[in-house]
Amino acid sequence: MSEEKKLQAIREQIDQLDQQIQDLINQRAGCAQKVAEIKIAAGETEHFYRPEREAQILRTIESRNQGPLSGSEMARLFREIMSSCLALERPLKIAFLGPAGTYNHVATVKHFGGSIEQLPVTNIEDVFRVVETGQAQFGVVPIENSTEGVITHTLDLLINSSLQICGEVDLRIQHNLISNEPSLATIKKVFSHQQSLAQCRRWLDKNLPGVEHYAVRSNAEAVRLCKEEKGAAAIAGKMASDIYGVPILNTEIEDEPNNTTRFIVIGKDAVSVSGNDRTSLLVAASNRPGALHQLLKPLASRGIGMSKIESRPSRRGVWEYVFFIDIEGHKDDSLVAEALKEIEHESAMVRILGSYPKAVL
Repeated sequence: MSEEKKLQAIREQIDQLDQQIQDLINQRAGCAQKVAEIKIAAGETEHFYRPEREAQILRTIESRNQGPLSGSEMARLFREIMSSCLALERPLKIAFLGPAGTYNHVATVKHFGGSIEQLPVTNIEDVFRVVETGQAQFGVVPIENSTEGVITHTLDLLINSSLQICGEVDLRIQHNLISNEPSLATIKKVFSHQQSLAQCRRWLDKNLPGVEHYAVRSNAEAVRLCKEEKGAAAIAGKMASDIYGVPILNTEIEDEPNNTTRFIVIGKDAVSVSGNDRTSLLVAASNRPGALHQLLKPLASRGIGMSKIESRPSRRGVWEYVFFIDIEGHKDDSLVAEALKEIEHESAMVRILGSYPKAVL
């Protein structure tokens, strides 16, 4: 058999498989519509999104995958299928720190897929506000960066909000130099968010010495500005390059190769157990020696891991602090429930900010 005939046979096989895949996706979509009909008949009128159910499905897809596609890539494909099917039931409206093309936007699409109603807002306070008032079902906000540390503004907003943490997103931050200029030699200024400028400082000093840096509200805004000005460049992600139609001149210019930002998903409803969960707490320690040790002892005695602890002023008295603590497990897990009950007895105040599935993708 000639090479051309071999290729033709494989192409015909691909066409047949594509038809089968398309039919199966539409069958799945039909099942999603039936789920919606059953829920509506039972009186459910809110969104039908179940974070713990989606996390379980995606973990199963990753674990059973045999390749040649990687488990994470297969899960990403299924995330989009699930997003499209959910939109047939009732589209989700998700708020995030805009404009379109920011890393917040990227994190939102990574977690919820592309078949959502996007609501970009101008600041983190507005993300909380539109979710609290019901203008969006969920919001996505940054909580910490692997190089810059915790975003204290988000922590402070959590203190005064009734919203729950419903999920998390880990996003590998890949900064790119974006410009219409043909080469580095013609670039005279660089626009970006101040954090992105800081995270690329060594690269900028080495490759664009003497070039002026201008901090702006967002990386997406930076790309819009550089598009309009000759001799300008921006630091931003690929999505911003695609949205605003400005090419990438240099890729991955961040100083730290493993630069990652963790985002949290905020909403009104508690999330059920998924089997691989995290719980975030807000704890106020009593003002006495050894108080923090006593608070953490119930976790250690039960072998419950703690992935983060961060202190913030309580704003209720001088030198009084509250602690943000992330622990392994769900609040409804028996050992975690026991530990929380004991911590509540030892502390001045305990508030569960949310139990939610760990980041899957």
